[in-house]
Amino acid sequence: MSSKPVALILLAAGQGSRMNSDLPKVLHQIGAAPLAIHALRAASVLEPEKTVVVTGHGADQVEKVLAKHDDQLTFARQTEQNGTAHAVDQARDVLGDFEGDVVVLYGDTPFVSGDTLERMAEARATADVVVLGFDAADPGRYGRLITKGDTLEKIVEAKDANPEELAVTLCNSGVIMCDARTIFDLISRVGNDNASGEYYLTDIVGLARAGGMSAAAVTCDEAETLGINTRAELAAAETAFQARMRTDALENGVSLAQPETTYFAYDTVLGRDAMIGPNVVFGPDVTVESGAEIKAFCHLEGCHVSQGAVVGPFARLRPGAELEEGAKVGNFVEIKNATLAEGAKVNHLSYVGDAHVGASANIGAGTITCNYDGVFKHRTTIGAGAFIGSNTLLIAPVDVGADAMTGSGTVVTEDVPDGDLALSRVRQTNKTGLARKLMQMLRAKKMKKDA
Repeated sequence: MSSKPVALILLAAGQGSRMNSDLPKVLHQIGAAPLAIHALRAASVLEPEKTVVVTGHGADQVEKVLAKHDDQLTFARQTEQNGTAHAVDQARDVLGDFEGDVVVLYGDTPFVSGDTLERMAEARATADVVVLGFDAADPGRYGRLITKGDTLEKIVEAKDANPEELAVTLCNSGVIMCDARTIFDLISRVGNDNASGEYYLTDIVGLARAGGMSAAAVTCDEAETLGINTRAELAAAETAFQARMRTDALENGVSLAQPETTYFAYDTVLGRDAMIGPNVVFGPDVTVESGAEIKAFCHLEGCHVSQGAVVGPFARLRPGAELEEGAKVGNFVEIKNATLAEGAKVNHLSYVGDAHVGASANIGAGTITCNYDGVFKHRTTIGAGAFIGSNTLLIAPVDVGADAMTGSGTVVTEDVPDGDLALSRVRQTNKTGLARKLMQMLRAKKMKKDA
């Protein structure tokens, strides 16, 4: 691979009118991440020193979302849509002093792989301009790569191609790699004398060849170059993404009980010998370590599950959930911003939020950490070996000590010292015969009302 520094220009200015959406096209999601994020992640293998995102339609919204993913991004705006060469030229001021290569990617083309980009970088050792192409099953509207031997002579847009050129099946993905100064010099000479009246980035190949420079094409599978222009294409891309993630998981030693029902996010990490049951959904930022088990119908997001931990069935782990080794979360349990230490158990019908549960503690059914007062969140700490009785309400902030207990139905409003038992139930009284009398009275009222 070339040792030259690399800058990335990501084109994300298009409106995407065929999506029929108020949301900018590049912000539509695959695998719980915007399309543009997938392109940025692929380019990370090149370790770009600078990344410039060219925005246009919905620029404020696009820039806000992408900056949350990477606060090192630089943005340039294309206020008028005058073609791809014009879009790339908006990065000229930002990269004016950059010494190295530039790679141009597209925010609506999420599947170009890191391996492919590395091959393009390697090809730059012998070619001044490198273009990514693919053999299209249906060339249709794609630009054609016109080659002579191993040399790429020019790129012709379908609208401007003659019958002989239209017969070519080697097509242009739009991805280009070139020296930074060279690409901006070539762009300054691009005209708009074509069927669309636009400034095509593809014209730089012909200009480079006319100036005695070399150009080459690197090819990839057509699936990598899939661009997203419609809701149907977005759905097809999601299907393709999920299929690839499932295949990768299986090949990496993960057990998927029913692969077609497992849904991944773009950054899901599953360790070898992790066991995933049917109908499990992974949201962003989930790591499941080797040997952990996620049972059927669970939803996980922003959490970490350690070795030997068991989750589910029918459990939800929300952001900030941390399960240490051997922890267990059972059915209809929700964990949020809380740590379950080694061997801790929350087996059923409970909510644990903003809390730390100590090693080997046992949380009974129906337990709730009451963490929110309407304005602020408060924390609950439960010590190692503690036993929390069923239907306990823990009114945070509160600490329950190591080896302490709470009786079933207790409302805990004060700290419980180590080894103590907390009880706060109203004393039970039985009113002889009153239940029967009340029911007779209510039934009589109902009969009178219905008469």
